[in-house]
Amino acid sequence: MPLPLLITMGDAVGIGPEIVLRAFRQGAAAGCVVVGDPAVLQRAACLLDPLGVPLALVDSPQALCDVPPGALPLLRPGGLPAGLAELPWGQVDARCGAAAAACIRAAVARVRAGQAAGLVTAPIHKEALAAAGEPFPGHTEMLQALAAQGAGEPPPVRMMLANEELRVVLVTIHVALRRAIELVTREAVLQTLRVVHAAVPAWAGGAPRIAVAGLNPHAGEGGLFGDEERAIIAPAIADARAEGIDAAGPFPPDTVFMRARRRAGYAEPFDVVVAMTHDHGLIPVKYLGIEQGVNITLGLPFVRSSPDHGTAFDIAGRGVADAASLVAAIAAARGMAGGSPAPSPQPSPAGRERV
Repeated sequence: MPLPLLITMGDAVGIGPEIVLRAFRQGAAAGCVVVGDPAVLQRAACLLDPLGVPLALVDSPQALCDVPPGALPLLRPGGLPAGLAELPWGQVDARCGAAAAACIRAAVARVRAGQAAGLVTAPIHKEALAAAGEPFPGHTEMLQALAAQGAGEPPPVRMMLANEELRVVLVTIHVALRRAIELVTREAVLQTLRVVHAAVPAWAGGAPRIAVAGLNPHAGEGGLFGDEERAIIAPAIADARAEGIDAAGPFPPDTVFMRARRRAGYAEPFDVVVAMTHDHGLIPVKYLGIEQGVNITLGLPFVRSSPDHGTAFDIAGRGVADAASLVAAIAAARGMAGGSPAPSPQPSPAGRERV
């Protein structure tokens, strides 16, 4: 029997538990084990069905084969705060942050022990995580630290968001914009290009063709609007090309994404875009459709994906959350764990061409 995927429940009072149950009810989570609090999952199940969904507690992912048909396989980690299912929906609570962290740690430990094929994480709330005393601003940083335990230095990791039309990798992520600009260094850009080059070939059908976005308007316009492109980004691209990495740019960040967007009848020149800051890169991906977006962490020693959205506190507890992005994330993790391409469109009929 193939190793299962693990799905963490996310923030207990957000939409994470609900979309996990929806994915299970749709059959998209077959072969997965949920890591979470039984009462929280049962409360979420009652949003979809007054009778709820039968839960089957397991003590290891391998016990999935013993779960009765129609039951949700659930692994309860240690360290969960009491009373999570009694908390009001859609409100930041340190107990939810602590529970989310406990689920992530337990899931990573199982994956690293070879008991599961990969990890899919439902959304957590960064403010709740901080309120719980966790030193990580989000999933990516926490997973990077957990990957380093017992292995020395944390591996270089990068966030990639992908949907059926576009893949984007970020140089900087969850920091203030002023700080992000300081973090755009020659080494950070080069390291990002190395991570993409190493992680993406299986999905690109060969060495990925990487478009690098500039930082400033018009990519600096020859230094008129900033010199980061000339002093930092272009030298990093040259370094990467000297290592055999197929990178080009820097291109104006307001138009480069159109050149990597895959559409029928269009020969896209790039497989992925590297963007300097969080919002530069994520706005175009999310505009194309959050419901199909997938967040993938490149550079980890294990598979990890997640939906391309947050906890949606404004609709939590109403039973209206859409599980499409989580379903896409599960499919992405399956593909990566099995060596198949991650979610991405087929090449257009016009074929592929380089520039």
